[in-house]
Parts: sequence; C-alpha cells; structure tokens
Amino acid sequence: MSSLRLRPLLAPALLLAATACREAPPPPAPSVTPPAAAAPRPTGPVKWGEIEGRVVLTGTPPPASNSPTSATVASVCGDQAEDRSLVVGGEGALAHAVVSLQDGAGLAEPETPAPQPVLDQKQCHYEPPALAAKAGGELLLRNSDPLVHNVRAQAGTNRSVFNVAMPLEGMTLRRPLPAEPGTVQVRCDVHPWMRAVVRTFNHPYFTTTTPDGRFRMRVPEGSHTLVFWHERLPEASRTVTVRAGETVQVDQTWGVEALRQAGSGK
Repeated sequence: MSSLRLRPLLAPALLLAATACREAPPPPAPSVTPPAAAAPRPTGPVKWGEIEGRVVLTGTPPPASNSPTSATVASVCGDQAEDRSLVVGGEGALAHAVVSLQDGAGLAEPETPAPQPVLDQKQCHYEPPALAAKAGGELLLRNSDPLVHNVRAQAGTNRSVFNVAMPLEGMTLRRPLPAEPGTVQVRCDVHPWMRAVVRTFNHPYFTTTTPDGRFRMRVPEGSHTLVFWHERLPEASRTVTVRAGETVQVDQTWGVEALRQAGSGK
C-alpha cells in the first residue's frame, strides 16, 4: 500500500525537474580574443634601373690552340679547329663572359623574360662557346651542319645530364637542364674538339657579354652584388647601388696573368 501512495507524489517532482532543465538559459559563451591580424606585406610597383659595363682582358692573350679535324669534315669545317674557350676582340674586349646578380633569387621577376638559350652546331663548333640559362629550364639544341653530331652534357665531374645524337642538318631538340644551379660541360664525341659550357642560375638575372665585351641588365632598384664569371678566369664581384631610372656603369678587368688553361675552370 505504501509504495502505491508514493508514485503519485514522485511524478510531479520529476516533471518540475525536467521543466527546469529545459528552461535553464545556456551558459555564456567564453570570451575569445581574436588573433591579431598579420601585418600586410608592402606592395607597390617595382622601380627599375640599369647596370651596364664592359669586360676586358688586358695584356696579350695567348694564341688560340688548333686541333686537326678529319678528312670527312674538312670541306665543311676546315682542316683545323680553333679553340674558342677564350674569345678576345679589339682593345681586349672579352666575349662570352657571364654576368649575374648574386642576390637575384630574392628579387621580383623581370619585366621581360630571358630568351630561351640556344646552343648551335656550326662548322664543327658549338655556338656560343659559353652561355647562361635558368636552372631547370630547357636548352634548345640545333645542328646547322650537314654532318652527324652528338651533344653530351655533364654536370660536375661525371654526372650525365643528357647525351643525344643529331644526325640531320637543321635538326633541333629541347633538353632539360639540371634543377640545381651550376656549370654544365658540353662535348661532342664524334668531334672531340667541340666543347661549350652552360652556366645556370636559380633566378633570371644573368646575361653574357657581346663580342665587344659589353653587357646590360635591367634590375630592380637597390643594392646588388654583380658577379663576373669566365671559365678560364677567377670569379670577381662588385657591389653597386642602383636607383630607379638611372644607369650604373660597372666595368671588369682581368689581366692575362690570371688565365687558366682551357677546360680547367671551376
């Protein structure tokens, strides 16, 4: 009998408790401080200036060595092939020296992309004998001779980059360059006197000197370290400040006493 009388008393209590749970306001949301906004990176148009100059070799350069060719190519290439690792013009103008910015990787992209590097095979020589290119980019190979050539490229001491045969006059091929910057040596196994060098960079701020030893480079304003490189000469550098709209003249002179033997450059 007692348990039957308790049930009606418990029911209203449980109903009141459930109603209280449903009507209780939710706890206040915890106060959250929003993270500080990152400082905006400075933006604005890049201001440009120019660096130009002339690269010269003083003194009397050694005579270029010659290598005998063969009877099968003499009608196209002559019976002697001149070493072109050092090309010096009037007043000591040094052609095919590579000029670059040491700090180029941290700069804005240039207004005009560099043209695709081209290595041609003309009269049993690689033309040009030295060129600059973007690391990881493509090198265009061309055979302008009515002869069979091959192009064997190596990075470092013995790491093969590519080795391709080019048997047809007018033939062109594209081959990738190593992703890491450095120096790529190019040879022809069919004609062993043929050689060239490709200097590669992880940025687009590079050029080579013309036959009169001159160069010109458009760069963002600021302080830059200019690097002069030639396979047969010690590397040199110069720090310059370029202001927007101005042209800075930077010349480089080596003496013949600094020359190394062909093929011994680092």
